[in-house]
Amino acid sequence: MAEKTAHEKTEQPTPKRLKDAREKGQVARSRELTTMAVLLASAAGILLIGDKLIGDLLVMMHDVFVTSRVELMDVESIPRIFEQAMVDSILSLIPFFAIVVAAALLSPMALSGWSFSAQAMSFKWEKLDPIKGMTRIFSWRGLMELVKALAKFSVVLVIALLLLWHNVDSFMVLGTEDVMQSLNDAGKILGWSFLVLSCAMIFIAAVDVPFQLWDHNRQLKMTRQEVKDEYKETDGSPDVKRRVREVQHEMARRRMMQEVPKADVVITNPAHYAVALRYDQRKMKAPVVVAKGKNLIAQQIRNIAVSHEIPILSAPPLARALYFSTELQQEIPSGLYMAVAQVLAYIYQLRKNKRKQTKETLSLQDLPIPDEFKHD
Repeated sequence: MAEKTAHEKTEQPTPKRLKDAREKGQVARSRELTTMAVLLASAAGILLIGDKLIGDLLVMMHDVFVTSRVELMDVESIPRIFEQAMVDSILSLIPFFAIVVAAALLSPMALSGWSFSAQAMSFKWEKLDPIKGMTRIFSWRGLMELVKALAKFSVVLVIALLLLWHNVDSFMVLGTEDVMQSLNDAGKILGWSFLVLSCAMIFIAAVDVPFQLWDHNRQLKMTRQEVKDEYKETDGSPDVKRRVREVQHEMARRRMMQEVPKADVVITNPAHYAVALRYDQRKMKAPVVVAKGKNLIAQQIRNIAVSHEIPILSAPPLARALYFSTELQQEIPSGLYMAVAQVLAYIYQLRKNKRKQTKETLSLQDLPIPDEFKHD
């Protein structure tokens, strides 16, 4: 049972999975929503600019049919008249086409935003596989598309019959009117009928949009193992992260050891802790800890100090206070100024007297350590 659950897609898609899917062009899309938007925009365009469009077309047809006999007999004038008629027709239709194109481009963005992927446009040979094609046709998705097609046909058919029954008297009256009035009334009837038929797609889109969102999320769901693998791929496995930390610590330790020869004094516990201090009166406001460590690292610091003749001072309370209160390359806290000042004064006095006692640890007792800096 546990093995079955591990291979089931029960986990919601991660942000990385969603991002990768969008880059591949896999976003939620509803063709019914786009169809609805295009049809509604077309119907609205016909109702808004239909009168002007028909008027422009009538003017264009009038100009073509009233061509003089001389122009008709001129071989060069006919192509020119035809070209002008085509240009006038296109210019008249541009506003209508603009409305339809805008609806076709903006409606897909309403579901998942703008998405352009070169991978989705690339040619895929597996799409030519007839076996996979038959599988898609007879899959549950293919069944869903069939149901939607039948639903669209049924809804549109019912509404069309209702419109015919409702407008039958209006259609009969058209035969009694003059041509211009009849064309005008017929255009209005057809325009409003087209709008009502387009509104029928709202019901189809209202069902298809939630289904496409659910199906898209279902396809991107992940197994628990996939989530774990993605986490390891993104953040790195624990072993790799541990190894990186070890390398970083080793590099930091080496850099720290390179600073020990520049120190003015090394204060020790004497065996467990060692802290190397450096102080330049011209550049520093207070002494800086250039190296610190305990146990094995403390021993390494002492060895480097001995090899470079850096004074080593045994002051256990001060060594522990500096070790726990100050980070590397940071100035010592103000509470330890007095104690460190006495240490540096003692070291400077040794240098002044040219006494080099680095092979054996010096000692300084009764240093003023505030209670908040004391550590056992």
